[in-house]
Amino acid sequence: MLVSMLVMVAATLRLCPLARAQPLCRNHIVRTGKVFPMRQQMQGDHERLSSMTTRLIRHPCQENIALYLGRQLFFTRNNFESSLLPFSIPTILQVGVPEVTHAHFAGPLLLLVVNQKVYFYDYEAEFWAPSRGIKHPVSHLSGDNCCYGEHFLCLDISSFIFAYLYGDAIAQTKIYFSDNQGRTFQKYLQKGQEELVGSLGGIFYFHSLSQIGLLLINQGRAQFLYTDYPLNHSLGLPFNYSGSLEVIVAPGQKGILLLWFEKNLLISKNVGQLVDSVPVKESQSVSHSSILEANLTIHSVAANENEMAVLTRENKLYYGSLGILTNFLIKFADQNLWSQETVLMFTKPGILQVLTPIPDASFPAFDFQKCIVNIQAVLMDPQLQIGFCKVELLQADFEDKMYIIDMNSKLELAAFMIPRPGTSPVPVVTVSNPHSLGLQAVIYENGYSYDGNIEYRLNISLRQQQHGGRADPSFTSRIQKPTMSTVTVDIANKEISCVDLKPLTAIISIGCDIDKKIVVRNEISACNKGILDPVTLQNNYSYVIEKDAYALDFLGQKSTEDLVVRYPYKKLGCPLLVYYDIPWKPVVELWRDGSFQEVIHAEYVLLEVNGLFTYTYSLTARTALCTSQPQNWSSILLSVWLAYMIPKVLHTEWGRRVWGLWAHLGRSCARSCGHVPCKCCACTEEAQTHLKIKNV
Repeated sequence: MLVSMLVMVAATLRLCPLARAQPLCRNHIVRTGKVFPMRQQMQGDHERLSSMTTRLIRHPCQENIALYLGRQLFFTRNNFESSLLPFSIPTILQVGVPEVTHAHFAGPLLLLVVNQKVYFYDYEAEFWAPSRGIKHPVSHLSGDNCCYGEHFLCLDISSFIFAYLYGDAIAQTKIYFSDNQGRTFQKYLQKGQEELVGSLGGIFYFHSLSQIGLLLINQGRAQFLYTDYPLNHSLGLPFNYSGSLEVIVAPGQKGILLLWFEKNLLISKNVGQLVDSVPVKESQSVSHSSILEANLTIHSVAANENEMAVLTRENKLYYGSLGILTNFLIKFADQNLWSQETVLMFTKPGILQVLTPIPDASFPAFDFQKCIVNIQAVLMDPQLQIGFCKVELLQADFEDKMYIIDMNSKLELAAFMIPRPGTSPVPVVTVSNPHSLGLQAVIYENGYSYDGNIEYRLNISLRQQQHGGRADPSFTSRIQKPTMSTVTVDIANKEISCVDLKPLTAIISIGCDIDKKIVVRNEISACNKGILDPVTLQNNYSYVIEKDAYALDFLGQKSTEDLVVRYPYKKLGCPLLVYYDIPWKPVVELWRDGSFQEVIHAEYVLLEVNGLFTYTYSLTARTALCTSQPQNWSSILLSVWLAYMIPKVLHTEWGRRVWGLWAHLGRSCARSCGHVPCKCCACTEEAQTHLKIKNV
């Protein structure tokens, strides 16, 4: 009886085949707009990529817009969800046989290098034009896109473009830059460029570090050179490469670079200062330190803000995270995905698309074969033995926003984390530009979630690094230069399975807040007393300063003719009314977006912009308790070089660079006055300028 049962079970098992592993994805063909065979009209010259390697460039801020570059070019507005004609450039532009070497999205423009010249296509207005200003051959473009809204700083990031000739001798190559999304270019001059050795591998504006970086290539070694203090004192870590080196600037302004050639993939988390190979895990028991060691040949690389994927010519697909400690690739199950025309792209976080154009013998429009990989579903495969994600929630109000930190001000942010029960995730806060932005972070328990898990709150305090008092001056950037940085909250020991748990990122501008303005309190004006009429003041009102009362050189010498001054009503409003025989101390107010913020308790400089010298000081240096003779405008301007420099400075808005100049000049007076409040106008003008830098 037992034997009969075993035979029956065996027969049953033969009827049910063994379960097969699920494929990574299932192919489907996108075919639209084709009903009857007919000849569609194709206008313009068909473009093609000059190299044999296919590429796909996706707009970082508009997820449905992308450009495929291969034997043909295809421009899509709907993420290749329709059949497409090959992309063409209008014949009227007379480019000849168009060969494209590079392309870049800049806001609403698609820039292409065609036959070593730059053209732009405004895909919203459907308008083609050549870029102006480039006089020498170029092959590549570089730029970035900010997707944090319509803030003017964000728009500036998207507007800055470089054009250059890859592989040209660095000492003599011509580099161009544009600040209007590539419509016009002008020459970029790099100090000391003629002394550099090697060839140009690229030039990039790293907004996350507020640095311009040149990639120098010399005898199979490459490294980055930076243009601004303090990184201009040293080069980035050199690394080996072979063939043509491609650089992918990961979106999000976090300072992540992927550098790859056919035989290796490298990564940098700090815009090229340190560059390492990306390790490869073939299985739980087999791993390699690099793609080079694994003896693979890269065909296509895709990346978004937090993920990367690689398709090799050996028909293998690899996936990796761009997290803090998860910079490695894992091999997915085998599936026939590779062809010469195939490319990868992330359509959204955790969704990878394998795309291949398919020609149609009856139609000029190409169809598209798609194979969509759900990364989260694949990582749940028990054979991969991927650990579960330790974090249930990571959120913050500052995510994907922009902030401004003004001189010596602070920014307080907060993030919240809920870990899975029984786990110990480690949250970490990083800034992309520690030379300009300092941080302090404190984490503590903040109660419980609805299902009883502990909630943690992470308080983040940000301020300008130069005012933090914790960094050596040789480490900090120049205080006069406005800079940018991103702040990111992530989990240090995050598993690769945390696909949907993306880091929290915000962009911080360390510079002047244009929404702020300083106003001198004007309670009694010449208008409300009936002395002057606001309507008259707005109608190009002007007044005359007699020649005996002013000196434009600020040295007290009388002028030879009267001065006609136009009154800037829009900037100053109605004139403040002050009784001539009563000492006047201005009350300075801070306003932001039309709202009063506070009265500013800080020292300030009074400057007579028109050279009037008909005023006097109320105290002498002795009665003001100054221990030595203070400087004044006249004594400063007696210096020959200052007599040349100051007129250029005085008639511009006061900014960080101007304060830096006067800080140097005012140190002697500051030492004279010490900690005693200086009440003489002369000392206030110079010495307190130095103090103003510390207080404002």
